[in-house]
Order: sequence, then C-alpha cells, then structure tokens
Amino acid sequence: MAKRSFSRAGIKARPYTFFIVVGIILIGLLLCIFGASIPIPGQTDIFQLYNVSEIRFGIDIRGGVEAVFAPKGYDGTPSAADLDSARSVIELRMDNLQILDRDVTVDKNNGRILVRFPWKSDETDFNPESALKELGEMARLTFVDPDGKVVLEGTDVSESFAAVNPDDGQPIVSLELTADGTKKFAEATGRLVGQIISIKMDEMVISEPSVRSQITGGSAYIDGMADVAEAVALAEKINAGALPFAMESINSSSISPTLGQDALAVMLKAGLFAMLAICLFMLIVYRLPGFVACFALLAQVVGILLAISIPQQTLTLQGIAGIILSIGMGVDANVIISERIKEELKTGCSLQTALSNGFTRAFSSVLDGNVTVAIAAVVLMVFGSGSMLSFGYSLLTGVILNGLTGVTASRLMIGSLSQFKRLQNPWLYGKGRVKESV
Repeated sequence: MAKRSFSRAGIKARPYTFFIVVGIILIGLLLCIFGASIPIPGQTDIFQLYNVSEIRFGIDIRGGVEAVFAPKGYDGTPSAADLDSARSVIELRMDNLQILDRDVTVDKNNGRILVRFPWKSDETDFNPESALKELGEMARLTFVDPDGKVVLEGTDVSESFAAVNPDDGQPIVSLELTADGTKKFAEATGRLVGQIISIKMDEMVISEPSVRSQITGGSAYIDGMADVAEAVALAEKINAGALPFAMESINSSSISPTLGQDALAVMLKAGLFAMLAICLFMLIVYRLPGFVACFALLAQVVGILLAISIPQQTLTLQGIAGIILSIGMGVDANVIISERIKEELKTGCSLQTALSNGFTRAFSSVLDGNVTVAIAAVVLMVFGSGSMLSFGYSLLTGVILNGLTGVTASRLMIGSLSQFKRLQNPWLYGKGRVKESV
C-alpha cells in the first residue's frame, strides 16, 4: 500500500488569474488617465467618469472664491441662532456637493456670512459670480395656503429626499418635519383638506400639491412626479431652501492658492520617484512577491485616485497626506506578507505550503493595522467637516483598497504565478540560493 500523508493545500488560483487581475488594474489605470463617458440606458444623461486631471483641488492648491453673503430683504440684524442655522445649511449643502475644502465664517455683529471654497475642476474663466451658482439658490422656502399665509418655513423641514411609493411604485418626494413643523403642518392640513399648499422659493412657485387628508405624524410625501429626476430636483430645492432667510452675495473675489500648481507638480514628481524606488526595493529584496507587490500598490493608487476623481471629492493637502499614509500601510502589508513567505521557506516548507502559511499568518497583523486606522478615519468623517473630511475619506478609501489589493489581489496573483514550473524556484520567493550536490 502506498504511503499516504496529509499536506496543506496551496493557494487556489488558476495560471491565468494573474493576467485577469493585471488586466483589471490596467483598465483602471486607463480610466484614471483618460476618464470615460458612459451613456445611461433609457436616458439621455451620461455618467461621467472623471480622470485625475479633473480632480477638484482645494483652495491651498488651486485657489478659489471668497464671497460675503447677507440676508436678503431682512429688516435689522439676524440673531446669532439664525446665522448659525444658515451656516449649518450652507455647510451641509457644500458637503452634498463634495466641496470639502471650505471655510464658512459668521460675522454676528454685522449679520454676514463669509464663504470660501475652491474652483471646480473644469473652471476655465475663474469668474467668482459664475462659481457662486454652484451653491444654488440661497432663497427662503415657504409653504403657503391659498390665502397667501405662510403655514410652514423651510427650517421646519428637517429632511427631504426622493423615494418610491410602495403602493404604486411611482416616484415621490418624502418630507420629514421637525417637532415644531409637525404641529404647524397638522393644523394647516387639517383646515386645508382638498385645497392646494404652494411651495415657494422666494416668490417662485416650485410645486403645488393638494392636501388629501390631515397629516399629523411628522412625515408626508408629494406624489404626481413625472419621473425620478423631477422628484430628485424638487427634493434638492426643498433641502436648499432650509435657510431661515433668503441670502444674497454682496461681494465676491478670487483667492490665490497658497501652494500653487508648480508645487503640486513637484509633489507629483516626488511621488512618482518614490513609487519607483519602492518598487525597485521590493523587486531586489523580495523578487517575485516584490514584483506582485508593485502591481498591488499600483492598483491601490489607481483605486484611490478614481475614488476621489469620479465623485469629484475635493482633494486638499490633508487629503494628499491621507493618500500617502494609506500607501505606506500598503507597502507595510506587502513587506509583512513577503517576510512571512521567506520565513516559511527557511523552515523547509514546500512552496505552496509556504505561500499559504505566509498569507494566513500575515493576515491578522495586516487586518489589525487596517481596522484601527479605518476606525480613526470613520470618526474623522462622522464628527469632522471640511478638510478633515478630505483626510478621512482619502485615508479610509486607501485602507479599504489596501485590504483588497495588498491581501486579496496579491494572493491571487502570486498563487497564479506559482502554478508555472519556471516560477517555482524558492529563490524567486526570497529564499537563499540552494547549492546543488552531485
């Protein structure tokens, strides 16, 4: 009877898996460089995949706009509470527009709000007045009965969003009211059943829904939308009108960058040289695992840049710091894995066993480091705003991609290459050259 023994299974990967993974990375790289315009089936709209040259950079890198807002048609000086409320709405609107590098300052003595934000990525004429249109209408939202009486203010609506009616599947606009707004709306809808409540942005009517029954629960919805796009547009207007008063820009000007495009170009060159130096080091010290690590790091960088450019997240100096930190963690993960594989080979394990053990035993160390950093990044995103959001977003994206590329993609690629006979020499995986005996 033949002698039988138990052996550890190697990494399960087909020989062609390496080429599939590399192909995906290269496609991402092409999108990162050139971008793409993808038609949406059944619609006239086009989904734009922005390339890295279209990233929206922060004020410190590219400059931006400074504008002074004042209450429109408001007698006297607004209260400190109203100005703080207006600032919160402006900041929320900027968060929704992914404008993370901004400065919103309240001058409570003069009733003014100073807003500073960066240029859009496609800005060419650098006109402050044109740039201010991105913030939308700083108008006062009101719900008015047929007699012209205001029954609800924009500040009485805590949230508005597009949704789908579960009864008929048609698009609707859902409204969530504050406690005070719930009382006002219950009284108004109770006496206006069968009548119209007009929703106005300043003096312009944006919707005229009719009241079917009294609404007392603090939640309501507006139906009769032609399509989802109309529902989304109305919800955005209602959210934008949550200011306690209409506001207008009384002064605007351009801001020069504190860093500038020249400094950015130097940073990009330094980053490229650093990346090449890291890859050269990985190739010399770890050989084949270092070769795979170069592709894994490229995938991480490409993924981070696409995650910033596609949704047009503002990239600030703090955001660049987050990218650098996450890439450093990616290098660390690949070094840990490569060292584990070398150690397993030195103990006399077969190649497949060494690869399997190397990834398995390195995983806990890589996971612990990524999870702790991810928690810090999430805390920054939840409790922070502005440039802190940029740093937290870049860092969290990099950490997630580190797990996908530094562990999963690397495991698939190295497992695939190890299936080729010419690539099964232990020396290629970091082990010292074995002397042959006659």
